[in-house]
Amino acid sequence: MGTVVVAQLKLGDKIGEDVLTPLGSVLFQKGKIITPKEIEILQAFLVPSVTVENGFSEVKLGEDRSDEATQGINTVVPQSSLHREYEAMIEVLRFIFNSYVTGQGLPIMDIRVQLEKLLKHIDSYRVLTFVPRLFQEKDYLLHNSVTSSLTSYLISQWVGLPQKDWMQVALAGLLKDIGNVRIDRTILGKPNALTSEEKEEMQRHTVHGYQLLKSVAALTEGAKLAALQHHEKVDGTGYPLGIDSTQIHPFAKIVSIADIFHAMTLNKAYRKATSPYLVLEQIQSDAFGKLDPTYVRIFVEKVTQFHNGTVVRLSDDRIGEIIFSDRSHPTRPWVSIGGVIENLTLNRQLHIIEVIK
Repeated sequence: MGTVVVAQLKLGDKIGEDVLTPLGSVLFQKGKIITPKEIEILQAFLVPSVTVENGFSEVKLGEDRSDEATQGINTVVPQSSLHREYEAMIEVLRFIFNSYVTGQGLPIMDIRVQLEKLLKHIDSYRVLTFVPRLFQEKDYLLHNSVTSSLTSYLISQWVGLPQKDWMQVALAGLLKDIGNVRIDRTILGKPNALTSEEKEEMQRHTVHGYQLLKSVAALTEGAKLAALQHHEKVDGTGYPLGIDSTQIHPFAKIVSIADIFHAMTLNKAYRKATSPYLVLEQIQSDAFGKLDPTYVRIFVEKVTQFHNGTVVRLSDDRIGEIIFSDRSHPTRPWVSIGGVIENLTLNRQLHIIEVIK
């Protein structure tokens, strides 16, 4: 027997020891034969490696066997063209953040070129199920920015903005938190609750962001205002200005939805990721007074309507497949579990806690 990184498993490998979920439940029992479905489930649960009875799998040509690759945070999601360009966008954004810290300007054309490469693969991007292939909690802000960019790009289409605005909305999502380069790093990385003074400083990232972007000629005013306004609320209770829906730019309303969704579905140092379906329910709740209700309704409908066949885990730890989504209750579909159908619209005690694939 030997330990094999999930990304290097071969079809037909036999599991040599029980595989456990992070919560200690048995995911696969000893003796399970590896098929594509088992690999997908292992990837969904972020299992880094398993013990197989037939020893180490052969390393495929071109695979990275370095310590970072085999022991890193997330090497279990297969690389696709979308993931490749996503990771390149992360590195461009990392360079941008570091450049601003050292006082350099914004290389907007470099950003746009890589973003265009990424958006060529937007048809492969699924808001509810996309998982970054390489993720470290210290890079949360970078991942939040890139996923928010992708999601904002889609929302801009779904709500009917003209095509000329789509790229600007994507740039708005990407650069919404650029003002964090002016925030104390100890506050950004603090693993527990902020003090009132620290919260005030953190909230200033919106003003810093607008100031950094206001002279960038390649950005429209809407993209710049998204950095300033993406934490404003339609009832006037947001920050930094406390303006209401009539004064919040449409780009900021879109970016706000994307930002909240990905802030809750990505791991942070002080809080683990939440099920995307639970986040959608929270966003629906926030539509009353906090977020633009029309944009929220369209967002929830669009991200849930294509997911019949999605494998999910329910709050009672059972795994099933979505077979029907009621348009009136898009976050509470019908789930088939071993031939038994659970209608989550009627059974309100159950909810989806994890999207597996």
